[in-house]
Amino acid sequence: MMSPLLEIDNLGVTFSTRRGLVEALRGVSLSLQSGEMLGLVGESGSGKSVTGFAVTGLLDKAGRITAGRVKFKGQDITRASGAELRNLHGANMAMIFQNPRAALNPIRPVGAQISDAILSHRRLSKQEARAEALKLLHAVQIRDPERRLDAYPHELSGGMCQRVMIAIAISCNPSLLIADEPTTGLDVTTQKVVMDLLARVVAERGMTTILITHDLGLAAHYCRRVVVMEQGRLVEEGAPQTLFRAPQHAYTKRLVASSPSATSRVGDLVPADEALSVVEVRERPTPAPGTPPLLDVQHIVKRFDDGAAAVADFSMTMAAGESVGLVGESGSGKSTTARMICRLIDPSEGDILFDGYSIAKLPARDFHRSSLRKEIQIVFQDPHESLNPRFTAFDCIAHPLLRLTGLRPGDALRSRVEECADRVGLPRELLSRFPHQLSGGQKARIGIARAIACRPRLLVLDEPTAALDVSVQAVVLQLLDRLRREDNLAFLFVSHDLNVVRMMCSRTIVLRAGGIVEQGESLALFTNPQTDYTRELIEAIPHIDSPASLLPA
Repeated sequence: MMSPLLEIDNLGVTFSTRRGLVEALRGVSLSLQSGEMLGLVGESGSGKSVTGFAVTGLLDKAGRITAGRVKFKGQDITRASGAELRNLHGANMAMIFQNPRAALNPIRPVGAQISDAILSHRRLSKQEARAEALKLLHAVQIRDPERRLDAYPHELSGGMCQRVMIAIAISCNPSLLIADEPTTGLDVTTQKVVMDLLARVVAERGMTTILITHDLGLAAHYCRRVVVMEQGRLVEEGAPQTLFRAPQHAYTKRLVASSPSATSRVGDLVPADEALSVVEVRERPTPAPGTPPLLDVQHIVKRFDDGAAAVADFSMTMAAGESVGLVGESGSGKSTTARMICRLIDPSEGDILFDGYSIAKLPARDFHRSSLRKEIQIVFQDPHESLNPRFTAFDCIAHPLLRLTGLRPGDALRSRVEECADRVGLPRELLSRFPHQLSGGQKARIGIARAIACRPRLLVLDEPTAALDVSVQAVVLQLLDRLRREDNLAFLFVSHDLNVVRMMCSRTIVLRAGGIVEQGESLALFTNPQTDYTRELIEAIPHIDSPASLLPA
């Protein structure tokens, strides 16, 4: 039997923090054969990325290997010098980072960045390196690669930036490729294209690959072996067909149960002992015939300064308490539509009626003065970016109450804030903390508490769980569903996660290039789509219950 390309033996990693030493990895052992694609799954803080950084010698200054060793091609590289690691990087091992926009140099053309990676390990002229960079852009299937060669990262979509990162990573044909959450933030069809491309490239070049992800469906679909990590330890491993269908460890069982499938319901995602208490909600009476809708969007259009239409002739209605999903690829116009409805930007044409009142005529910059501002609130995609870092959790929730309801600092304000915290399951002792002192799930709860503080009737949710682990997502989705039922809230749910939309929304609208291509009852739309585009979106969803590795046998 051939020796493994990579051997990790009893690896321990510790970080120095203000609160003392923190063990990030504890006794991690695994090995990879040449050409293997291994899935490394787990939630944030489980040690997935730290494992990748430790293998490549990219731990930051606060982290150090305290136990065990890493062997690459039979050589112990645990304590390799900086010069030795630089020789290994690119030519022998490479990493695709989670956020391509943050990893790419914003003031340097992407072609030059690929050339830099080539020239650092190969003796070529600048012209030859540029020619190689162009070949790589062709290899990763960038549209119009000759023109993109001189483009800057901000001129490319998220999917294109990820392809550039793949081109840089494979530029020197490394033996080991570590892909750290390579599709985070991508819509489902772009994710499939990027992952199919990555699987094809590594198979053609015989690269050994570690796919780090919290998406169990992605790992099941592309990896022949999956390792589950929890709190710095490996807790279970095996073929995805076995591991995800019959998990043995309690943590793996929880991850599998929390992952939305094509048939799961919101209540199925959370174990009974972790479920939020649900208030008994009386069945809402059916609106009388002729009752005007809560929201009536009439033929809205959004054109930007260059004349391009981001949204073209969009119309919809929503009743009180109804939940409608808005899905489509990146650039389809979902978020632009949501922001017009929420009155954060102005439509170029058309009208928006809320409870019978036209709210499109008042400019977005002045809408915050309207009495209807508190009736329409939004939960943003990234809770960290949308919370003021100088505000405590209490201040974040109190801010809209102070601006929109006339409440003043005092017992009434504190009582309302604490009520909101209680309703979203945020412990009151956390109200004095700042965002950086809280977890992603806790920050998501603050964002929701802030949005419901003014007791709105319409809640716009723009990818509210995109940045969350599956178990945290499950709890947040259950929370949102409970709040909608208790308060008779209307939800406009914007997401590229079609399984989430199917669970949360009674009706779904599919957007493409700013226009509606299909809409209808969610169950009917997902089980029997009427357009090829909707069918492509649904078929692109990776499921843990139907593993089908794309790597050759």
